[in-house]
Amino acid sequence: MTIRVKIILIVLPLIITPLILTGVASSLAARTGITGVTTEFLRFKAEELQKYAENQWTLLVENGLSKQEEYVSVAKSATESFARSLIRSETELIFAVNLEGSLEMSSRELSLKAADTAALSKIVNSEQSGWQSFTLNGTRRVAHIFPFEPFSWIIFVSQEEKVFYRAVNQIYVQGSLILSVSLLAAVFLLVFFAAHLTRPLRQVVGAMKDIMVNNDLSKKVEILYQDETGDLGHAFNLMTSELEKAYDQIKIYALETAISQKNEQKIRNIFQRYVPKDVVDKFFHALDSLLVGENKILAILFSDIRQFTTISEGLQPEELVESLNKYFGAMVNIIMEKGGIVDKYIGDAIMAFFGAPVSHDDDAYNALLSSFEMLDALQDFNTWQTARGKPRFHIGIGINYGAVTVGNIGSERKMDYTIIGDMVNLASRLENLTKIYNEKIIFSESVYRKVIHHVPCRMLDRVTVKGKSEGSGIYTARRELTDIEDIAWKLHHIGLIHYFNRHFMEGAKCFSNVGRLLPGDIVSALFEERCEEYRNNPPPKNWTGMEVLTEK
Repeated sequence: MTIRVKIILIVLPLIITPLILTGVASSLAARTGITGVTTEFLRFKAEELQKYAENQWTLLVENGLSKQEEYVSVAKSATESFARSLIRSETELIFAVNLEGSLEMSSRELSLKAADTAALSKIVNSEQSGWQSFTLNGTRRVAHIFPFEPFSWIIFVSQEEKVFYRAVNQIYVQGSLILSVSLLAAVFLLVFFAAHLTRPLRQVVGAMKDIMVNNDLSKKVEILYQDETGDLGHAFNLMTSELEKAYDQIKIYALETAISQKNEQKIRNIFQRYVPKDVVDKFFHALDSLLVGENKILAILFSDIRQFTTISEGLQPEELVESLNKYFGAMVNIIMEKGGIVDKYIGDAIMAFFGAPVSHDDDAYNALLSSFEMLDALQDFNTWQTARGKPRFHIGIGINYGAVTVGNIGSERKMDYTIIGDMVNLASRLENLTKIYNEKIIFSESVYRKVIHHVPCRMLDRVTVKGKSEGSGIYTARRELTDIEDIAWKLHHIGLIHYFNRHFMEGAKCFSNVGRLLPGDIVSALFEERCEEYRNNPPPKNWTGMEVLTEK
């Protein structure tokens, strides 16, 4: 019997046994975990949402407003907002459908296909509540379902099915533990038995160590047996003879490799001054992709200094350069610390993006955090500027989030790692809107959906900017609100509901109250003026509340 057969006979049962034990233990652990998770996960949130909706309806009934559609609409919107506040992960989804299976409310943007509507309608018509599983937009979900008759809603508090069954991961944890223990035992037994079987092999190992210590490739081993170990010894002797011939060539290759690595590091150090390190690393590993672009979804930030021409006319060239270098240094540090890349300087403007070459789930939020910190840094800069007797800087910041083309654009002699696309132009338009709405930060609806759970946001308007055929909401945000601002922003959003539902008299009252709470607020004054105008001259039937802006 050969050594190979002997080793197989010893190792085989040691491998099979732990695998069987792992499968059994892991299955039991998964079953226990899944049972615990699936029975309690969504019930609490469903009960809280049901209580909140009932409270909203009770308020309407007690105040005699339950038959007035606009107040019922406000109560539904409040219930939807509360549902969003219950969401703690991107995989959770709370939505409501009517008795036909059509969507009435959702905690995030959701579109139902015909197959989804049919499936939901089947669940609704079955009049089943409590725990259900179904497929929505191609994703299996589990949900706690309950009807809310005052709104004629069937509410689904759901989670992705794969998230619910994370307990299965216990299979891998416990299985790995058992497998590790089994392998340790197997190694111990193999060492014990192999010591008796592989004595000739140890002679080969000893010879190899002697060669490594003394660099004597002429070392040979004695052939003890005419079996596999003998064949190994003979092959070892042939190998050392060939290695001795190749030794000089290996030394030459090693020297060339060391020189090449040193030159590569020098090139990296030079180019990292102009291009982000991630980009340099990427292209060193894929030189053929230097001129190849890719489509990515990322956040774009534009920042511009207000009335810069007037400021520059009042400064000497060296003073202007000193001020700009100080300003750009502070702004760029903030952007890069948040994982952004400064694409270019456009005069006094900064164009930056977040999400390339590596995308992250929080790219839009990091762009917004950068904006907050840029405004804080601007105060320190203005303190330094006024101490020198120089004019203060004021900036506006626009942020968008969407699909762009990113890559090295140019020629072999001059390239820029940059982004292009319609989403870039929209970010620039949003920055210009800060002048109209007197807000320092304005961002798009796509950014709003990414940051709403992190910071308080305020919808400013629905607009169609120049160069765009379709419009959307524009928003601003604060790190946190004062008590007065919190009241005013909630009142402002109620006013918007009235405004877009053509209830201009009620809307005007809301915006007037916002103006009293926030003196000098341009947005509330703008909407109050629109409401008064539309009260006297009602808009056409196809009016959607979208403002078409002609300025860039």
